[in-house]
Amino acid sequence: MDKKSSDKGWFGRFLIWRVKNIKERDFILVLALLVGLISGFAAILLKTMVHFTHSFITERMLIDRGNLLFFILPFFGILLTWLLVKYFVKDDISHGVTKVLYAISRNNSIIKAHNNYSSMLASTITIGFGGSVGTEATIVLTGASIGSNLARFFRMNYKVMTLMIGCGAAGAIAGIFKAPIAGIVFTLEVLMLDLTMSSLIPLMISAISSYVLVYFFMGNGIILSYPVKETFMLANVPHYMLLGILCGFISVYFIRMNIRVERIVKGWLPPLKRIIFGGALLGLLIYIFPPLYGEGYASLQDMLMENLDNLFRNTYFYDLHNNIWVVLLYVGGLLVVKVIACALTNGSGGVGGVFAPALFTGGVAGFFVVTIINNFGIGDIPVSHFVLSGMAGVMSGVMNAPLTAMFLIAEITGGYTILVPLMITSVMAHLTGSKMEPYSIYARRLALKGDLMTHNKDKAVLTLMKLDKVLETDFKTISIDATLGDLVKKVARSSRNTFPVINDSGKLLGIVVLDDIRKIMFNQDLYANTFVRDYMTTPPAVIRFDEPMDSVMKKFEDTGAWILPVIHNDTYAGFVSKAKIFNTYRKVLQNFSDE
Repeated sequence: MDKKSSDKGWFGRFLIWRVKNIKERDFILVLALLVGLISGFAAILLKTMVHFTHSFITERMLIDRGNLLFFILPFFGILLTWLLVKYFVKDDISHGVTKVLYAISRNNSIIKAHNNYSSMLASTITIGFGGSVGTEATIVLTGASIGSNLARFFRMNYKVMTLMIGCGAAGAIAGIFKAPIAGIVFTLEVLMLDLTMSSLIPLMISAISSYVLVYFFMGNGIILSYPVKETFMLANVPHYMLLGILCGFISVYFIRMNIRVERIVKGWLPPLKRIIFGGALLGLLIYIFPPLYGEGYASLQDMLMENLDNLFRNTYFYDLHNNIWVVLLYVGGLLVVKVIACALTNGSGGVGGVFAPALFTGGVAGFFVVTIINNFGIGDIPVSHFVLSGMAGVMSGVMNAPLTAMFLIAEITGGYTILVPLMITSVMAHLTGSKMEPYSIYARRLALKGDLMTHNKDKAVLTLMKLDKVLETDFKTISIDATLGDLVKKVARSSRNTFPVINDSGKLLGIVVLDDIRKIMFNQDLYANTFVRDYMTTPPAVIRFDEPMDSVMKKFEDTGAWILPVIHNDTYAGFVSKAKIFNTYRKVLQNFSDE
């Protein structure tokens, strides 16, 4: 026996021992701990790689005038990322959170093993060279991949694999932001299907273990270090409500502009021209607005500290940074173009997420509004309160996750003293944005395709169901040119009451229902001179083979039918019955539920 066979035999014996001696619920807790620790280590590694790459490139840049490196470096970063993905990874690794959602809803919670590391390498190059995106979606995909593959390694079922994906995402967010509560809430609010104690405990274990590991290696530092000293004033509630409404509109702009720009770049140009065009345009934007370079947390720190000197460093506007009108125009420009820079980065071939761009855009929005309020006699509000609240507001609208936004900003800034302003702004932004854009930026692409996993359990279960699992193919087909005698022979050999009518190419033309021919089917005088076409009717609706199950159920509800035909590439494929769907639904629901 060779070593490989011996190892396989050893592992098989371990699995058998585990099943006999360790209860599955206890083993899930062990897996959650492992996933959290590995996700935390991945977060440390990613942050360290991005930090050193970014610092090595930017440490010698001048601070008082434009620097051509801002124009050149992002292009090279995108080019190197594209080469890495094309020749090494050989798979699409962009839009990490969207891919996690797709894996849960359409791929049995299976994520390819290369995602354990590939997106981290690509994101390091993209962001380190100035790509205007964030590391958070990358680490979420990495953590989810770790959870999925670890569960597969131990031969766990779909339910446990999905839970481990959630644990990986929770650990990733907890590690990259040092925010365990936000990691748990993000997973429940954005990724998970249902909240039960059996899912909450593993999520908590993963988030806490990741946070403790990161704390041990990197200390208690937080991304935006600002001591919030000013207290919340009740008189400022209307200002926070208005800011929240504004953030709701900005979040809708962010989602739609991001998707539109990325589609234009990807749809109109081949890869190399896409890199040249997108990289050059991105470089131009960063050359004019250097705060767009990289994730942008340093610029957010400058806004929190009201440090305009640093905010205007490396720009041609440096000498005018004390002019209020120049400040408003410059900050307003940042507010508009950040999402474009983010979309150009991803659309051209870079790899990164919208977490950081959304936070940056929200912080800029808050800084823009509070600058107007404080400089034109409208009020006197702490700048930091509005910057932080704006971050929470735009993130709430973009991600459709107000709780995640609120807890994340509080944790990454240590600003729990402004929890009420964060709550007001997040809720108002969510209410405003969701009226115009019901889905998050992550879910919108999946929603358009019918692949979206939702928090509604009925819809979630329907999403898990596949049409080929409920397709019935034992119906006897009949040609449109056949006679009544031919049809009667089909009836004699069939246990069904419906007969699909097809042409020579297999195309569905209609159906014949047994009740429609019952009165004449025993009259042999009509067998030769009566044809199927005389009794053929059009079905009330036709289902496409690739149609999502929620759309199928809607057709049953709209038509009142109990059985509908299915076509595949314009040819007849079979029938789907409402009874078969209900039976399959009950089985999936039983496997889907934790309790």
